[in-house]
Order: sequence, then structure tokens, then C-alpha cells
Amino acid sequence: MLRRYFHDIEIAIESLVGNKLKSILTALGIIFGTAAVISMLAIGNGAQQEILDQIKMVGVNNIVITPIQDLTGSGENGEETSESGNGKQEKFSPGLTMKDLQAIKDIIPSVKKITPEIVAKSFVVQNGRRVAAKVIGVDNDYFDLYNVSLEKGQFFNDYQADNGIPVCVIGANISSKVFSDVDPINQYLKFGHVWLKVIGVIEKTNVSLSAADNAGVNVVNDNVYIPVQTMLLRYQNRALVNSKSLSGGSSGWGGWFFSFSGGRETSGSNYHQLDKIIVQVEETEQLTTTTEILSRMLMRRHMEVKDFEITVPELLLKQQQRTKDIFNFVLGAIAGISLIVGGIGIMNIMFATVMERIKEIGIRLALGAKKADIIAQFLSEAILISVSGGLIGVVLGVVFSKLIMKFTGILTIISPGSIIVAFGVSAIIGIIFGISPAKRAAEKDPIESLRYE
Repeated sequence: MLRRYFHDIEIAIESLVGNKLKSILTALGIIFGTAAVISMLAIGNGAQQEILDQIKMVGVNNIVITPIQDLTGSGENGEETSESGNGKQEKFSPGLTMKDLQAIKDIIPSVKKITPEIVAKSFVVQNGRRVAAKVIGVDNDYFDLYNVSLEKGQFFNDYQADNGIPVCVIGANISSKVFSDVDPINQYLKFGHVWLKVIGVIEKTNVSLSAADNAGVNVVNDNVYIPVQTMLLRYQNRALVNSKSLSGGSSGWGGWFFSFSGGRETSGSNYHQLDKIIVQVEETEQLTTTTEILSRMLMRRHMEVKDFEITVPELLLKQQQRTKDIFNFVLGAIAGISLIVGGIGIMNIMFATVMERIKEIGIRLALGAKKADIIAQFLSEAILISVSGGLIGVVLGVVFSKLIMKFTGILTIISPGSIIVAFGVSAIIGIIFGISPAKRAAEKDPIESLRYE
């Protein structure tokens, strides 16, 4: 029995080899359909991995509080003006300060970790090298919140953090650019007017994202981290008011970055002591309620001046992930439709092949072939076309995915599952769309087939 069906398959192979051009053209729909499915699934897997990496980098269960520097209808130092009766009423806000952070830590029980962030952008200098960098004043909780790991060295100890000692932890890019020929640990680099001792180097991250800051994603490779007390004591503390800030004078560091007056920023546009407060809650379910409590609490502390914004990066990224999932599903569906179109092409060609080979069918039936043999022969042809097309499509899909990542920068991840799905669907399509023509061939009357010209 098996030998008989093997003979039917041999006849099918001989037919396909004898009509190479027609076989290749018939398989094109399956080839490009399979390649499209693999490429689209690879793009989808890459997008999903990017979102997962972003969620890891923004931290789990984090809430970010950022100051609003330019308020509509507000004056300097958080004075929001409003018309009332015959005159103006002014509401003063102290801005986002360390006192806000301490109040959040003391009052809200759902808070697990909390850290401030003060940012200064300029250049770091060491041994004649000058490299653009972002110096950020933080607490040690910052590194836990953003899942930051060290390649070497250590984070700040309690003494360094509490007393504003000039130490720093640097990103991998800063380490490679400034300390390319020496071990950076215990070396010094200069930022502004202060020499900072390097005590740790952060492990390099491979995530490079456009608009990363807007999404709350923290790419640490080009950052220099110092204790927040070091930033407040040795660089900038916008909560302080002195004669220069009141007179609008400027001192700065020779135009290096910002224009500091030892206290508030001289432009008067940023009166907030902190550039950000990151709060981590115990459970995901507490994010919404904690956000509402933080909003009400800060409004009271800021004299009902809405000069801050609260965001939950994880929820924003999950919403973005759902949008991408829908988009990827649509792309996969479109690619799947191309496979179905390829299957319809196989069915059409097989119907035409049956009409062309009516006499051959009649001869086989007259010589004793059963209907099952005719079905096996033509079904084998359809399956061989779809399977060979699927194999070629798999190779092209892998190649297309690599080319997409190389020339567009879009991350693509080819999973074994996507290859199995694409190839399996192509094979099933060959069976489904090959059955009807095969049955049509087997139902031919042998006498009428022999008479067919």
C-alpha cells in the first residue's frame, strides 16, 4: 500500500519537475506569504521586547512627579495670579522641594522607595578630555527603582550621601571615553568647579530609545550620578534665595551649563529645588490611589498652585504595548491573507492542471489506478508546491527580518514559534486548497477522459 502511494508521489514530482516555471510561479504566493508572516512576527516580537526593556528601565510600580516650570498666568517663583473682585490675588508655591519628598515618605504608607532627582547638563573634564554628560543628583534608592546594576565599584554609602561628599558613579560611555586607558575606580573627573571621585561604574545597557526621557525611560550610559546632597551643597540649590538671585545677577561657570547664582536659577523660570521625585509603591494595584493622594497632598503643600505633573510610566508603556499588539496583529493578519491568496493561486493552477491532463487521468484509471491514487497524485502536487514554497519563504523571511533591522534600525526577533507557525500554515493551505482539484480529477469518467482531445 505504501509503495503504491509512493509511486503516486513520484508521478507528482515528475509532473512538477517537467513544468518548473509553472510550479515556481504557483509557489510565489506561498513563498512571499510565508516570508511576510515571519517578518511581521519578528517585528512584533522586537516591539514587545523593546516595551519589556523599557518597563524594566522605568522600574516597576513607579510614579514620577515632575515640576511645571512655565505656568500660564503665573509670575516668578510659583506665584499664580488670578482676577478676583477689583484686584489681583497671588498664590505662592515653594515648588517641588526636598520637604515634599520627606512629607511623602512620612505620610503615605504605600510608598516603598522614594528618591529625588536634580539634573545638570554640561561637560566632564579629565586629563584634557572633555565629554558632554548629564550629572544627576540622586539617593541610593534611585538605582533600585531603575534596576541599575554596577559593572564595578560601589554605590554611595550613608556617610557620602548624608554629607554631600564629592563622589560619583558614572555610566559605561563616560567610563570608556574619559578613562579609556585606566581603571576609573578612585580616579577623579571635574564637573564645573568640583572634582568628583569615581567610586562605581554602571553596567552598560544596549537600549537606545528615541524620546526615551518623555516615556520615563532612563538610559544611563552617558550619565554621572552624585549624591543629591552633593548637588545641593556644591552645585545648585534653587530653594535658596540670596542677593544675586534677587537682583537677577548671574555668576555661572563661564557658560558651562545653566547659569547659577548659588541659589535659584537666574532666569527665574525654574524655582523648583528638585527636577523630579520618583516614588515606588508596594503593589501595582496601589498606583492609581497613590497617584490621587499625591496629587491632593502636593496641591495643599503648593498652596493650590498646579505647578507639578504626576505620571505613571509603567501604565503609559503598557498602553503603548497594547497599541503595538493591535498593530502587530493587523500586520500579521495582512501577511496571513497573502498566504490565503497564495493557496487560492495553488487551487486555480491545480484546476487548470486537471483540465490539461484529463487524458492522462483516463489512461491511469483505465490501467487500474483507483480514485485514491488520482487524489494522492494531485494532492501531492499541491502539498509539494506549498511545502517547498514554505521552506523558501522561511529562508526569505529570516533574510528580510535581518535586512529590516540592519537598514531601518527596527528591532526584529525571529522566534522558532513564528517559523513553525508560518511553515505549518503554508503546508495546511496546500492540503486545504489541493483537496478540491484532486477530487475533481478523481471523479473523471475514464471513458470520457480517453475521448477528450
